Amino acid sequence: MRSRTLFAVPEPAAPAPESTAAERAVTAAAGLVDPIGLAELMALAELQTRVDRKYFVPAETFRRLIGELAGELHVLEIDGLRSFGYESVYFDTPQLSTYRAHLQRRRQRFKARTRTYTDSGLTMFEVKLTGSRGETVKQRVPYPTEHRAELTEEALAHLGDTLCRAYHQNLPTGLRPTLVTTYRRTTFVSRTGHSRLTCDVGLVCRDGEHEVRDTGTHVLVESKSSVGGGAADRILRDLGVRPATVSKYCVGVAALHPELPSNPWHQTLRRYFAPSAVTDLSPAAA
Repeated sequence: MRSRTLFAVPEPAAPAPESTAAERAVTAAAGLVDPIGLAELMALAELQTRVDRKYFVPAETFRRLIGELAGELHVLEIDGLRSFGYESVYFDTPQLSTYRAHLQRRRQRFKARTRTYTDSGLTMFEVKLTGSRGETVKQRVPYPTEHRAELTEEALAHLGDTLCRAYHQNLPTGLRPTLVTTYRRTTFVSRTGHSRLTCDVGLVCRDGEHEVRDTGTHVLVESKSSVGGGAADRILRDLGVRPATVSKYCVGVAALHPELPSNPWHQTLRRYFAPSAVTDLSPAAA
């Protein structure tokens, strides 16, 4: 039985004018780097199995990072754009078993989500798994955009098969949409194709009743490599920026539900979200 849509997902909005230090820093940095098309980028490396490191990089530090690496990188450009809108709808049980598995750092944990590339309207259904060595393994299949806020029978079958093969687990019962995230992403890839940097700004998390937005002072940088740490990781270390424990899903749930345990993400919540930043979206608050 397919999952039930518990809250409406708004239609993707047009990108807002750049208004934060992080957004301006990413745009300026992308202008330093030669472009690459999507087909060329995918030909370099798919990186569906990879080692990820995430960083909250202050805007000015981000400019320095890309300035030092500019000659070694390409930046993804499609139809003249170098920043792209993303929307993810995450699914969890009523008991938030997926969230709690990540909270407890269980070795066999996963996330299930639909991801819509809002500039093109393309939607994928994705299952993100944690591999035996801690690496991220992502399984993805095309998905009908009109069903992105629910799990179809086909999606449930795909998720159940993936969990059975990877973890010998049964499909959790009661999966439903729990959180929607939106943000803008700029993607850099090394000229060798061994690593990528995804750089996210303008993060908004919603659960149907409330929303929370990032402070706009930091760029969420994810270093993705098939071989471990790369040049970007070394430069960030030299600049005093250390990897952060962060998941957009878990941080969003924790920010919107302060009654839940959230110890691994306390520092992230303080650094990336302003105090009292949660907005009430319920009709009574309108």
